[in-house]
Amino acid sequence: MTVNVPAAPTTTELLGRPVGSHPPATRKPGPRPERGSSPREGQRVRALTRRQIEDHLQELGDLYAETSGGGPWAWNQARSAFLRRLATDARRPGFELLIAETTVLTGCAHGFPVRGDGPWWEGFDGYLPGRLLRLAASGRLFVISGIHVPSRVRRQNQDRAWNLARRLQKRLLTDHGAAVAVTLVKRSDHRTVEALRSWGWRYMEGDTPRTAPLGPFRVLVLDT
Repeated sequence: MTVNVPAAPTTTELLGRPVGSHPPATRKPGPRPERGSSPREGQRVRALTRRQIEDHLQELGDLYAETSGGGPWAWNQARSAFLRRLATDARRPGFELLIAETTVLTGCAHGFPVRGDGPWWEGFDGYLPGRLLRLAASGRLFVISGIHVPSRVRRQNQDRAWNLARRLQKRLLTDHGAAVAVTLVKRSDHRTVEALRSWGWRYMEGDTPRTAPLGPFRVLVLDT
C-alpha cells in the first residue's frame, strides 16, 4: 500500500461565525472553527465503476504522480507501475475504487474483499493470525491496497472522522460489510506506517517492530 505525501500544499482554514451586532464582551462564545481538510469544503466521495476507472486512468495516474512524493524524474516510472497494479487489482471480484473530488480530483483509495483462498495471498503468507484467516473465510476481511491523498491529510487533523483518508478507508469497509482491513507496507517505509497509524491503523496484536516476522513487508490492521 502507498500513502502519498507531497511537498507542503496550501493550508485551508474554515472561517468562524461572522461578527454580529453585539459587542464582543456580550456575545456568547461560539464553537471554535475547525482547521484543515474538511468535507464541508465540498470534497465529495464516490465510487467509480470499472468503465469509469478506465475512462479516468489519465487523471488517476496524474493524481498518483502528484502525490507520490518523488521528484519529476521518478514520476513516469512510478505512475506506470501504479497503473499496472491498479489494472491488476481492478480485475479482482468486488474491487472498489473511491475518488474524492471538488472541481478536481483530490484523492482516491482502492481495495478488494478477500476469501479464504485465492491469489490475494501473495505477500501475506505467514503474516496473518488465525482470527483474520477466519474473517477471510467468512468474507469480512478487506485488503486496502492504496490510499492517495495530499500531504495536509497526513499532517492535519488525523484523528478527526472527517479527515479525508479516514473517510475513504471507512467508506471502503462500510460498502463491503467488512470487519477488518489489512494492508502491506514496505518495512523500510516508515513515513507510510506513521501516516497509517495516525489514521487508526495498528500493528497486529503482539506485533512490534522488533517481533514482526522477517520479510520485506509489515502488515497493518484497521478495525471498523
